[in-house]
Amino acid sequence: MQRSTLYRALAVTVTAVVAATGAILIAGCGTASSQPWPGSGSAEQFTLAADKSGHRWASAASATVTPGVQTNTQGARQCTANYTFVDNAGNVYLGQAAHCAGTGIGNLIDPDGCIADSLPLGTAVTFNRGSLLTFPGEVVGTGHLVYSSWLAMQQNGEQDHNTCAYNDFALVKVAPEDIRKVNPSVPYWGGPVGLNTTGTGIGDRVYGYGNSGLRFGIAELSPRTGQSKADGLVTTGWTHALTVTMPGIPGDSGSAFLDRNGYALGTLSTLGIGLPIVNSIGDMSHELAYARAHSGISGLSLVLGTEPFDPNR
Repeated sequence: MQRSTLYRALAVTVTAVVAATGAILIAGCGTASSQPWPGSGSAEQFTLAADKSGHRWASAASATVTPGVQTNTQGARQCTANYTFVDNAGNVYLGQAAHCAGTGIGNLIDPDGCIADSLPLGTAVTFNRGSLLTFPGEVVGTGHLVYSSWLAMQQNGEQDHNTCAYNDFALVKVAPEDIRKVNPSVPYWGGPVGLNTTGTGIGDRVYGYGNSGLRFGIAELSPRTGQSKADGLVTTGWTHALTVTMPGIPGDSGSAFLDRNGYALGTLSTLGIGLPIVNSIGDMSHELAYARAHSGISGLSLVLGTEPFDPNR
């Protein structure tokens, strides 16, 4: 599909439009591609085992700042965190979608990150639980925006069509006093156990965890499974199209998807129209490689989960 058919339809601020019109916002077909590893070096160099990351993580049972926590970007919208990251200086980050800091309805209609408007780096972000449409819930941690793929692409003068369309990734630096609350495991499923660099095959099972406030705090509605659609050559590995038992809704933006083996596959970006409904996710290996090259964060690495991946729950 053409990029003009893509919409960033997964942020809570557009919910009123959906509810009022009964419409489903369109997103890209997102034909994924079998992909050459986009980074320099091996994928293992982009990940760290939890016990090798230089931090003593909170237990999965007690942690309140984790993948899957709600993020609220000041002046923008509620989204869902995807994975945990660290750097050489000992800082800790949670990932979210770049469009979670987007400004204006135009960013939901034209998702080209190379021209879309965004709030600046330094914007405050809170980590919340129990957020609803009109209720912010409990703040369990704080941070600020330190990287946006949209801003980085604009600063770099990025011209590649697929990169502009599908590179939808941001980093929120966790406040030092809240690092003790962090666990890097994806709730319910466990993992990630590594970084997917080979894409998916037709029908491959995938596993996600969204935390939209529109689910009214019902935790049982957050885990979801789905299947990958065909990998093609159109988007050079930047995106994967999925059919999901419970498709992403506003507020799920940025949330993690794991492949059938528990490897970090991607981050939820768009919602499609048609039968079946298709979600498109940005490829994590591409997004992380770009962030390592353009964020100025030395040694940026994805932290693997402390909990084993269990697809049979």
